[in-house]
Amino acid sequence: MKDIDTRHLSWDDWDELRRPAPETTDFDKVVAAAMSRRGFMTGVLAFGSAATALNLMGSTSAQAQSASRFAFQPIDIQTDFTIHVPEGYDWGVLVSWGDPLFSDAAPWDPTNGGDAATADRVFGENTDGMELFEVDGKQVIAVNHEYVNEDINLPAAAGESTSIVDSAEDAMKLMNLQGVTVMEVAETDTGWGVVVDSPFNRRITNNTPMTLTGPAAGHALLQTTADPAGTTVLGTLNNCGAGKTLWGTYLTCEENFNGYFGATDAATTMPDGFDRYGIGAESRYAYEQFNPRFDITKEPNEANRFGYIVEIDPADPDSTPIKRTALGRFKHENAAMTLTTDNRVVVYLGDDERGEFLYRYVSNGTYTEGGDTSALLDDGTLYVAKFEADGSGQWLALTPETTGMDDLAMVCIHTRQAASAVGATTMDRPEWVAVSTTLPEAYCCLTNNSKRAEDAVNAGGDAMLAEDGTPNPRAGNEYGQIVRWRPTNTDHGADTFAWDLYVMAGNPDVHDDAYAGSANVTSGNMFNSPDGMVVDSNGMIWIQTDGDDSNEGEFAGMGNNQMLVGDPETGEIARFLTGPNGSEVTGLTWSTDKKTAFVGIQHPGGDFPNASPVPRSSVVWVRRQDGAVIG
Repeated sequence: MKDIDTRHLSWDDWDELRRPAPETTDFDKVVAAAMSRRGFMTGVLAFGSAATALNLMGSTSAQAQSASRFAFQPIDIQTDFTIHVPEGYDWGVLVSWGDPLFSDAAPWDPTNGGDAATADRVFGENTDGMELFEVDGKQVIAVNHEYVNEDINLPAAAGESTSIVDSAEDAMKLMNLQGVTVMEVAETDTGWGVVVDSPFNRRITNNTPMTLTGPAAGHALLQTTADPAGTTVLGTLNNCGAGKTLWGTYLTCEENFNGYFGATDAATTMPDGFDRYGIGAESRYAYEQFNPRFDITKEPNEANRFGYIVEIDPADPDSTPIKRTALGRFKHENAAMTLTTDNRVVVYLGDDERGEFLYRYVSNGTYTEGGDTSALLDDGTLYVAKFEADGSGQWLALTPETTGMDDLAMVCIHTRQAASAVGATTMDRPEWVAVSTTLPEAYCCLTNNSKRAEDAVNAGGDAMLAEDGTPNPRAGNEYGQIVRWRPTNTDHGADTFAWDLYVMAGNPDVHDDAYAGSANVTSGNMFNSPDGMVVDSNGMIWIQTDGDDSNEGEFAGMGNNQMLVGDPETGEIARFLTGPNGSEVTGLTWSTDKKTAFVGIQHPGGDFPNASPVPRSSVVWVRRQDGAVIG
C-alpha cells in the first residue's frame, strides 16, 4: 500500500486493497433457493396486502391504488452537481463542513481547509447518520462525521505523496474534524440554520473522554498504559449510521475503526483477532506516527476499545459519552431500536463488510417511560441471524456456552468470531436497519457485493460458495437488495422470524434478466446500492443510496445517488431527491412537526454547495411550499 495513493478511496475500497474481501456469501445461496422457489421475476414474496403481491408481479392497477400514498410527483435522474426535489418542495443548506458552531471559531477558509486551532469548534466533515431531538422546546440535531478527505482538509500538504499527514498538528486537525456534532437549529422565514453559541452546541471528536460499560468494560484486552482499568477511552472513530433511544439519547456507530491503527515497527506481530477486523501494520491517516495510542507496536489493546455503539445525551453538553460494549464490536452501520411485546429493548445492528452478519440485542430489563434506563444497553443478550431457504429464520444467541468462548466479555470484544462459531448466515454488507412504525416488520439494506467466486470464505473462514445455474445470487452483484423480516407473533423478542426481499435493485434498461431487479424496479425508479434507510411516521420507507453514479455501463441511466420513498403495502418505489454527482446521500431526520426533512450530503463533487471553491459535505433541509407534513 505504500506506493498507492489511498486518499480518494472509499473505506470499502481501502479495506479491499488491504485484504481482498470474500466474494460471495451464505445469504446468496439462501436467496438463490428462495428466488428459484418463488420465481424472481414474477414476485418477491410480500407480507403486505394483496395489492403488494399484485404490484410485485407488475400490476398497474396496484400501482394506481397506491398513488395517494405518495405526496409528490417522482423526479427524474440527474447527473449535475446540485440537489433536485419534486415540484412543490424547496431545499436549502442547513450547515456545511467548516461552518462555525461558536462565534470564537474562525470562519471557514478554503485555502487552508479551515483553521486547525478551532477545528473542534466548527461543523465537521463528511456528514452521515443523524437524529433530531426536542430539548426544552428547542430543535437539537446530533450528526456524525464519518471520515475526512485529507487533501482538502490539509491543502498545503497535498501533492504527490501517498500520505499528507506530516505532523502531530495535522493529525490533531483531522481528529477534531471527525466524530459527532450536536447543534441547535432554528427555522426562519428563509429556511433553517444553526444557532451559533447555543448552550446545546457541542463537538465530540476522536479525543473526547468516554466511559466503557457492559460486559467488556475492564477486561484485560481493553486495558492500556493510559487506562490500566480498561474503563475509559479517548474518542469515537469513523462514525457512520446512527440511532435514537426511546429515552431521548443518541446512538452513534463506530464503523471502519480498523483503518485508524498502524504499527511503527512493520515487524510487529498482530494480536489475535486483528485480522478478522482488518487491523494491520498500515493505517489510513498515519496517526500512529504522531500519537502512540494508535501505534499497535506500543499499545496493542487500543484498537479493542473501538467498534462499539456510543450513547450520547444531546440535552446535556457536559455529559460523558458511553460506549455500550454489550451491543457487540464490529463495523457498526446503525442502530435501530424497538420493543418486545413485554417492553424489553431490542436493537437491530448491521456489520458493514462483505461476508459479515446481521445482529439483534435484547435487554434483560424492561423499559418504562421516565424510569431508569442506565442498564438497558449493558445487561442483555446479543443474537445473530440465520436465514433459511424456506423463508424462515432464527436468532442465535451469542453466549459463552453457544460460542465456546471464555466469557461474555470475549463475545463482546470478538463478536465476529462469536457469530462464526454459531453458524450465522454471512451477508452482503448489512448496512442500515429500519423498523416499521406501522407494521410488525423490519428491513436491512444489503448494499452490494461485486466480488464473488467459487470456494470463497470470509475472514473467519466461513464458507461462502457461489450457487451456479440459478437466477440468484447474481454474480458480480453491483446493485444490492433490501431484506425484510417479520418476527414470529409480531414480537421483536421472538427467536424466529419469516423473511423475504422487499426489493432487488437493478437496471432494467441494461438487463432483461435478474440484473434488471425485482418487478418493483422500473426505468423510472431504478437505483443501485441501497445504504441509508428510515421509516417515517406513516410507515413509508425512505431509501438512500451510496453507489456508482458514473451513469455508464452497468449503471447507465441511473444518474446520481438519490433518496427514494417506498410503500411497503404495495411495493412501489418513487424517487424523491437526487444529490450532487460524486456524493453519497446519507442521514435523514425530521423536525419535530414533521414539516422539514434534514438530509446529509457526503463527499459531493463539483462546487456544491453554492458555488463553493472546494466541495463541502453538508446537511440540507427540504420542506413543502404549502407547509404540510412530509415525514
